[in-house]
Amino acid sequence: MDMLWNGWGDPAKAAPLPETVTGLLHDLLGVRPRSTPALGLEDIRPPALTAAPAALRALAAAVGDEHVRTDAQSRVRHTRGKSTPDLLRLRAGDVSDVPQAVVLPATHDEVLDVLRACAAHGLAVVPFGGGTSVVGGLAPQRSAFVALDLRRMNALLDLDPVSRTAVLQPGVRAPEAEALLAAEGFTLGHFPQSFEWATIGGFAAARSSGQASAGYGRFDEMVLALTLATPEGTIETGRAPRSAAGPDLRQLILGSEGAFGVITSVTVRIRPLPEVRMYEGWRFASFEEGTAALRRLAQNGPRPTVLRLSDETETLIGLAQPDAIGADLTSGGAGCLAIAGYEGTAEDTAYRRERAAAVLADCGGTPAGAEPGERWAHGRYSAPYLRDALLDAGAFAETLETAAFWSRVPDLYTAVRTALTDTLTQAGTPPLVMCHISHVYENGASLYFTVVSAQGEDPVAHWTPAKHAANEAVLAAGGTISHHHGVGTDHRDWYVREAGPLGVSALRAVKHRLDPDGLLNPGVLLPTD
Repeated sequence: MDMLWNGWGDPAKAAPLPETVTGLLHDLLGVRPRSTPALGLEDIRPPALTAAPAALRALAAAVGDEHVRTDAQSRVRHTRGKSTPDLLRLRAGDVSDVPQAVVLPATHDEVLDVLRACAAHGLAVVPFGGGTSVVGGLAPQRSAFVALDLRRMNALLDLDPVSRTAVLQPGVRAPEAEALLAAEGFTLGHFPQSFEWATIGGFAAARSSGQASAGYGRFDEMVLALTLATPEGTIETGRAPRSAAGPDLRQLILGSEGAFGVITSVTVRIRPLPEVRMYEGWRFASFEEGTAALRRLAQNGPRPTVLRLSDETETLIGLAQPDAIGADLTSGGAGCLAIAGYEGTAEDTAYRRERAAAVLADCGGTPAGAEPGERWAHGRYSAPYLRDALLDAGAFAETLETAAFWSRVPDLYTAVRTALTDTLTQAGTPPLVMCHISHVYENGASLYFTVVSAQGEDPVAHWTPAKHAANEAVLAAGGTISHHHGVGTDHRDWYVREAGPLGVSALRAVKHRLDPDGLLNPGVLLPTD
């Protein structure tokens, strides 16, 4: 099944906002339904093909005629990613950067053949997994390109229960990976919000981080080996769990977002399926107090598997489920909600939960019981569907994230909120800005912001200055331009500043050696020459 072409996920799961919520949006933010009629997929007419027939024949020779698609629907479905500007442009019928063709290889060698064919005919290549990028990672700066859809490369190639490793192809979607591993008694433990649609290759290419990272770690910590196909040949990395044999090439490939090559296999660390999964809520009087509690657990332990903290605004609105939005506005809820989750053996889970509860209580937390935690777990993948419903209702909704060392988190939080609020208010669309700590480490944490406002006359133009102001605030406050969404094109100019001139020159040298014609995702991660 394909993802909804102009929204998120399974079309059957899309649901309109309750009338109480649309009324709340109108009263709080001045949101009104847009008068522009919705376009259907059949109404979209992509630009005519400009690729030479010889190029299409070369692609067909690489993967077979039936695996080169040039029909309008296939091309539109592979246009851009799932950021709010991406969706708004699609909904308006803008498919100016549609791929020439969608190519579906089945093997590493077929990927190499496609890259050679594209190099011979001057076609750029955009690797395409689940299509879930929210930072312009699928919007190359080249008009003639093909989308390299990896869905046919979706197998579990090997599982070593002794070493607790698994080798997965890049097109395996996360739910399929969990099912394949669960059949053997294991889990990967990687559950980002994009879980339902994102792929193993995409996780590696974007340096993903899942909601259970406090217990299982980030995806880059799970990766033990990678295979990369490039126009210049193959790179294979990782032959041991750790090595002192020079710099770790895995870390060069992780986060490279398809700009250096196409990831064709990933070897990951796996864990036994947990006996117990449980989640619970804790209330704190303020975001500052809750942040201090999370820092203490992250630094001194015991660290839960899941550890999150919503600020006052996000707690008050109740963002996790559409039918819960605004519930706390009239129920007397106050302060900040933290979610602590525990996975593992029954004995270990009980031990960590008891000790963590003592720490949270000592830091001023009040137990809120299992209901908030279970509600969060039930709705943990629902936010993108909620975003679609907000867009349908005439609201603008978008997210951004960053990370910093603990000492800088308070200033970073204030700086980004202020930048978003001031910019959008000056544009005549005062926003609701919510935030939560989404990932914790011994030395710092990630902040995840959600912004809701009226759309304004031109929603994309309305958002761009606010996004730029937030990016500037992130760098000025000492944060990183992205913790887990990646760089894409949206963050590229700020990433260049974060990496510095010499660092960027070194990355350019790597790209030139692996991709001398600049065909791989041009303009993503690094500026084009």
